[in-house]
Amino acid sequence: MLAGTAGAAGAANASAATAQEHDHAAVSFDTQTSGGSTVVVDEVTIPDGGFVTIHDSSLDDGETLGSVVGSSAYLEAGTHEDVTVELETRLSDDETLSAMAHQDTDDDRVYSFVSSNGEADGPYTDGGDIVMESAAVTVSADLEMSEQSTTGNSVVVDRVELSEGGFVTVHDSTVADGAVFDSIRGTSDYLEAGVHENVRVHLNESLTGDETVYPMAHRDSNDNEMYDFPASEGADDGPYANGNGDPVMAPTDVMVSHEATVSFAAQSSGGNSVVVDEVFVPEGGFVTMHDSTIEDGAVFESVRGTSEYLEAGLHRDVVVHLEDELADDDTLFGMAHQDTNDNATYDFPTSEGAEDGPYTTDGDIVMDGGDVAVSAAVSASAQVSDGTTVTVDRVDLSEGGFVTAHDASLFGGDVFGSVAGTSEYLEAGTHENVEITLDERLTASQTLVPMAHRDSNGNEMYDFPASEGADDGPYTANGEAVVDTAKLTVPATVDATDQRSDGEVVTVDSVTLHDGGFVTVHDSTLADGAVLDSVRGTSEYLEVGTHENVEITLEESLSTDDDVFAMAHRDTDDDESYDFLESEGTTDGPYVAANGPIMAMANVTVDSDEMDGTHDEMDGMDNETDDEMGGMENESMTDESENTEMDGDDSVPGFGIAVALAALLGAVAIARRND
Repeated sequence: MLAGTAGAAGAANASAATAQEHDHAAVSFDTQTSGGSTVVVDEVTIPDGGFVTIHDSSLDDGETLGSVVGSSAYLEAGTHEDVTVELETRLSDDETLSAMAHQDTDDDRVYSFVSSNGEADGPYTDGGDIVMESAAVTVSADLEMSEQSTTGNSVVVDRVELSEGGFVTVHDSTVADGAVFDSIRGTSDYLEAGVHENVRVHLNESLTGDETVYPMAHRDSNDNEMYDFPASEGADDGPYANGNGDPVMAPTDVMVSHEATVSFAAQSSGGNSVVVDEVFVPEGGFVTMHDSTIEDGAVFESVRGTSEYLEAGLHRDVVVHLEDELADDDTLFGMAHQDTNDNATYDFPTSEGAEDGPYTTDGDIVMDGGDVAVSAAVSASAQVSDGTTVTVDRVDLSEGGFVTAHDASLFGGDVFGSVAGTSEYLEAGTHENVEITLDERLTASQTLVPMAHRDSNGNEMYDFPASEGADDGPYTANGEAVVDTAKLTVPATVDATDQRSDGEVVTVDSVTLHDGGFVTVHDSTLADGAVLDSVRGTSEYLEVGTHENVEITLEESLSTDDDVFAMAHRDTDDDESYDFLESEGTTDGPYVAANGPIMAMANVTVDSDEMDGTHDEMDGMDNETDDEMGGMENESMTDESENTEMDGDDSVPGFGIAVALAALLGAVAIARRND
């Protein structure tokens, strides 16, 4: 059993309702409202393991590959309920979608139906019919909120998904009596389109008692990122509506409380930091980690670390860095502390207890204990990548080592073959935003499993696969490897290698586009910020899938050797025509990953054979000329020599590339806003 994988495997297997295998695939998919980023499949039965894939209505027009807008993580054989599928292509309009059961024909636990051009991971069939079910999806918003304590001044909405950006407004129970405007207690800051978690809403008018509140998703209808619903008397920024025309909201009971609470679960750690699941501080304060000596009366000596100042209210997943690191397993106690002197600084130890003492309830200190195994901790989140890297949010190592990205075949027992990439050596301690370069470019979205590995032989080199597991094995806690899981979305990939060319054509080795589009060749002036002027040529429209050896005829040929950038571009207006230049970047912008546009650089050596032939012909003519022409030839040769010297100064893209990429991203943002 892999580690941490009670939760990890649960995510990868999408909440299997039963491990029992079934003879026939089946799908149940109901009408629903979505923010356009996710949908929920009610139930899917996968006889031999596989995926549930979401196709849009273009499937009816024969777009077998192009209709795919998202797929689940690998699902073990059996029946799975309430499978949330993240959509790689966000929906912008109401749509009839189809949930389809797909096989894992190549047994790699990666959905490669699109990237393989349909040759792998095809759909399950029953009696010759594809196993799927269609449902109408209203693209609007979705939100969730759990029951919670509150000071009356703020509440936390667990999850908000918006299709076009907007706000979350908290209404009190009088909204049910028709008090549309007077029921408003508070509104969030502006939220971009997409998914947001743990959104705090400060209440302008405090709650004075237990209440049912109505968090409601509101639009930003006038695009000014300001909430104008009450001031406009409902003319602007009205609520998102579901398929029945009702506001998207989630009535939730909240309890006004003046008693602090803490929840701290058992966990593994590198000894440098821990995570407190939840803390409620009614008047603001801190959550402090005390070690087990607190039970022996070591009030001050037991303090290992304290959070930053927490404003009054509920807080989740609070990372506490330990100033006094743990060397051995211990029971730690998360304790809620006050800020008695209102300076937002933790003064309990330095004041010898005179300031910032613990919260108490009925005379008892508010705290919760959990066993901490000193080993390692890993935390990673869903992200978009060009298939070459993955970023791990946080790694905490007790003795130094590595964080390795395993692919989903790890869950099938392929311990060594699942290794997809490893970080550089990491010293003992906490590391944030650790980027791992993958050994091979991934062409399909998939679940990766970041795992903390030791440096057991002390050479600061990752030897786990080469030693067949004898060296640099994983950190473990309670007998299980320390891991997390993260969905890596790969919308496109481009591979191009150095090549010789006549200056008229550039060949891109391979390009995979999950939404169709183009591959465009930019010259090296892109690095200087020439986003549009650097375009030398573009491919014809490329269908969804993988294309190899794509030859691009340059509209403006290369006359000298140069570094070029082969960049994947979308077809944002669906006209199969490249409009990036004529739209000045607002249409058909690049595919984008976390680090910027998805592209590959290649050096092009311009073949001079044709030019040499021309020189030979000119030399023959020169032999027949008089002395004056000979003098002109010498002058021409001098000029050519000077030009050759200038051409020899090959420039290498440097810091200017960051400016160019920022400009490209800016163009994409403008295009999205205009849409």
